[in-house]
Order: sequence, then structure tokens, then C-alpha cells
Amino acid sequence: MSEQRSVAAGPQKMTPSEAFVETMVANGVTDMFGIMGSAFMDAMDIFAPAGIRLVPVVHEQGAGHMADGYARVSGRHGVVIGQNGPGISNCVTAIAAAYWAHTPVVIVTPEAGTMGQGLGGFQEAKQLPMFQEFTKYQGHVTHPARMAEFTGRCFDRAMSEMGPTQLNIPRDYFYGQITAEIPQPRRLDRGPGGEQSLDEAAELLATAKFPVIIAGGGVVMADGVDACKALAERLQAPVVNSYLHNDSFPASHPLWCGPLGYQGSKAAMKLISRADVVVALGSRLGPFGTLPQHGMDYWPKEAKIIQIDADHKMLGLVKKISVGICGDAKAAAQALVQRLAGRTLACDATRAQRGDDIATEKAAWERELDAWTHERDPFSLDMIEESKDERTPFGGRYLHPRQVLRELEKAMPPDVMVSTDIGNINSVANSYLRFEKPRSFFAAMSWGNCGYAFPTIIGAKVAAPHRPAISYAGDGAWGMSLMETLTCVRHNIPVTAVVFHNRQWGAEKKNQVDFYNRRFVAGELDSPSFAGIAKAMGAEGIVVDRLEDVGPALQRAVDLQMNHGKTCIVEIMCTRELGDPFRRDALSKPVRLLDKYQDFV
Repeated sequence: MSEQRSVAAGPQKMTPSEAFVETMVANGVTDMFGIMGSAFMDAMDIFAPAGIRLVPVVHEQGAGHMADGYARVSGRHGVVIGQNGPGISNCVTAIAAAYWAHTPVVIVTPEAGTMGQGLGGFQEAKQLPMFQEFTKYQGHVTHPARMAEFTGRCFDRAMSEMGPTQLNIPRDYFYGQITAEIPQPRRLDRGPGGEQSLDEAAELLATAKFPVIIAGGGVVMADGVDACKALAERLQAPVVNSYLHNDSFPASHPLWCGPLGYQGSKAAMKLISRADVVVALGSRLGPFGTLPQHGMDYWPKEAKIIQIDADHKMLGLVKKISVGICGDAKAAAQALVQRLAGRTLACDATRAQRGDDIATEKAAWERELDAWTHERDPFSLDMIEESKDERTPFGGRYLHPRQVLRELEKAMPPDVMVSTDIGNINSVANSYLRFEKPRSFFAAMSWGNCGYAFPTIIGAKVAAPHRPAISYAGDGAWGMSLMETLTCVRHNIPVTAVVFHNRQWGAEKKNQVDFYNRRFVAGELDSPSFAGIAKAMGAEGIVVDRLEDVGPALQRAVDLQMNHGKTCIVEIMCTRELGDPFRRDALSKPVRLLDKYQDFV
């Protein structure tokens, strides 16, 4: 393999396909995701001798999500490729999700040949505008001799800009003979930020009486958890995870308080509401992740905010800040610890009390979660009453989602990786997912697309085959991604998928309950057995309709994955009760102006 992975040195004669492949080798590419196509077949023919595996998928959107999951676990590039035209357009949603997750995905987009462009030929499309909004850089190969140059730049920019880049290649440019030198990767050495802004932040922290740290995705990307811990311990500051970054601080640490945002931790929200100084470490403070929740408008209106982000454009964009530091989360935290060393801080006098407050709030939240067995709004209570004697098709009873999520939490294996889809039950899972190490939790972030979780965890498993990989999806989102079970079976990528089968589009149905007088339109899902479909595809399937079986089913599925190389779909039959609405901020009671619609107010 070492001989296969050697890279051509100095200017040499080669084909453009060889220049493309050699540049990928120089950037450490060992795995790609996509569907084969004639547009790049000349390059694909030499992937294997170069030590690159192309993982064939069922649908290109899945390939894009797999590249996302691969990159988020490994810290290296994820690469996706497809046939020009429809194969490429199928990837747009996945690249948008990667963009909002700040994932260094390189999408290679072979396009129609140069001599046929503009003539409306087969599978012709303008492919650069498709991805313009969702890429940090777009490299279009303008001549075969520049293949290595543009390829290398796309890989460099994906890492330096922390987001997807696009490499667009006319399909006839893979052929011919060129003289090329393979560029070596260029990686930024990110620093802690400006001396003045770091000094200002340190002075502000020195006077803080109740500092709180938000550990964001930048902490994970910078491998900065230990630095975040050091800063938190110096301040005895509560640490809350930013929305959908539950792996940015270890859940076993005494200062960990849980995630903010939709269906997050009440302990985290109550503690940050008391802050006089907030350190947003590696967080853009996205608007959805700080919305009121659980009836609490918890964001501290008078607190001073120190925001640290590697992208200067994020500083002060969403929240008014007192100090903005453009720097690496790990390096900035270390620099602040150095500046605070040996100083007497205002918060030192109340360290013990703050520790007690953290423990008290966390214990209260855990007790509430233990007792919160079902949703309590009138509609959910009606649904529970109606279904209390209803049997599942498998002879058991429909289970309360919160009880299921608690049992799944207890049964999680060490070193687990979990991806969650969008939707009602998956969002409630935010309260129950805890992690000990970074690069363990993946969600579609602000893009919020269905069909994300399963292919993403497949990509994560390719990057880290030694780690247990579990995805969560509702039955609606599962219908958009279940076909990738075939990818797992065909290519020996064992994962575990938990499917919450509640026979509805729950998140949107809740809006119809709260805002549209329970007039249900297009929200019901009548589905066959997903475990049965899994078995038909060659995977394993387990149906769960008894609460005592939830934990053992997950453990059995993980055992099949880790010890027998089997993908398993765990289908959990859930009640139709619904959690808090997903977009309360974006809806209001309707006003009807036409007479024939007056009764629909």
C-alpha cells in the first residue's frame, strides 16, 4: 500500500486523470462516495491502484451525507462524486447540510464536455450555480493542464474555510497528456486571536461573578475540549453545549450542564440565564439555537458576551458582543487560561457555591427527565387515552417516546457515534444524548433536512470502523434514506439504525394542533414493517413494542454490528403524542379574509 500511496514528485508527463488522482492521494484521500458514471470513468479506472476506494451508494444525496459524516469523524476531507447533470444535482441538499455543519467536503462535479456545452445535450446543466450558495470555493478546471492546480486548491480551501468546496471538471478534460507537478497540501496554522482582544477578554473574565461557557462546534473542530475544560476549571464556570453540539464537552464532567436550544437542558438554560459574562467558544450563536424553550426566555439580556470564532464574519452577527476574538477555539482558550493564571478573579470567592448550584440544577433536571414519561399537552393526552388499549401489529403496545429515549440513553455503548435526523422525536432526543468525546454527534444543523442521519452515520462508520455507529430517524425521514441499507449490506459497512415508527409527520402535525385547530392535512403515514424491509434487503431487523425490550434491542443490534458485521434496523413502535412545536417562532394563528374560509380560523 505504501508504494501505491506514493505521489509523483516534480513536473512529469501524465494524463489529467492521473493528475486529479495523484492530487487526491497527496491530500490523504482513501475513500470517496458516489455512483459511477461515464463522465469520470477514466479517473475512476485508476482509483484502486492509487489506494482510493469508491463506495457505491444507492442515491447521490446519500453519498453527500456520507462524505459529511466521514469528514466530521475523521477531521479529514470527505469526498463525493457523481455523473454530470442529475447525479450532481442530487447532491445539492447534502452539500447544503455540510455547509451549515462547517464540514470540509469536496464535491467533484464532472460536467458536460466543452464542445457540447450550450447545445442542450444529454445530462447538460450549469453546475456551478447549483452550489454557489453552499460552497466556500468553486474551482472550475479551465484547461486540462490546470487539473492538479484546481484540485489541490479545492482541498486546501475546504480545510482553510471549513466548509464544502466544488471541483467542476468538463468531462473531456480527463483525457490527453499534460505536464504537471502535484501540489502539496497547504494547511493554516490557526492562532489564538489578536493580543488586544484576548487581553480585553481576560480583563472581562477577571471581573465576572458568574461566568458561563458555551462550547460550540468550533471546540470539536479544533480538538479543543481539553483547552475548554482548562478554562472552565479555572473559572469554575458552567459549560453548556451549543445547539446540536452535545459532544463539545464531556457529559461526565462536573461542570457540564447539557445543551441549549430546542428540547435542550433546563439546567443549562437556568444557569446561563444567571450569567454576567458568557464565553461563546467556537460558536456562531445561531439564532435557532438560542430561542426560548421550555417556557423560558433564558438568554441573559444584560450579560457581556465574549465570542470566539475562526470566521471573523460570525463575530457579533447574531448577538451583540462585548469582545470578539477571531481565532482557533483551542488556541484562544489556552491563551485565556495563560492570562488568568496566578490572578485573583472576582468569581473565585463563589467557586464552591457555583459548584453547588450546578450540581443542584443538574440533579433537578435529571429527576424531571425521569418523571417526564409522556407529553402533557391536551392533544397528546387525548392520543394516549385513545391508544392505551391499542395493540401494535406485533402484539405489544405503543411506547411513549420519552421513555424510549431514556432507555436508549442508558443502553448506549462506550465510544458511540450517534446521528439524528430532523423531526419531533429526534428533536426531543436532544435532552437525552450525552457524550464523553468529541466527533461523536452529528445532525443536519441549521439546514434541517430529512433523510440526513442514516447516510451520515454510514460515512462516519467508514471513517471509524472500530466505533459503534447509531442513527436516529422518524418514519418519515426514514422513508427518504432507508434504501442506503443496501449500501451497508453490499459493501460490508455495519451500522445500527433506530427508527421511531409513530405513523405521522410529527413536527408539522404539532403545528396543525397548535395553530390550525387540529385540521390534519398530509401528516399521516401508513407504513409497512421497516424491520421486515430491512430483512428483505439482507440486513437484520428488530421490532420493539415493549419498554423493557428497548435497551436489550439496542445492545443486540450493536453486538451484531461490532461482532458480526451486521447492519440492524431497530423499529420502535411509538405513540402519536407530540412534543413542543418545532417552529413556534415562525407561526401565528391564521386570519382568514374570504367568507368561505371563515370557519377555518
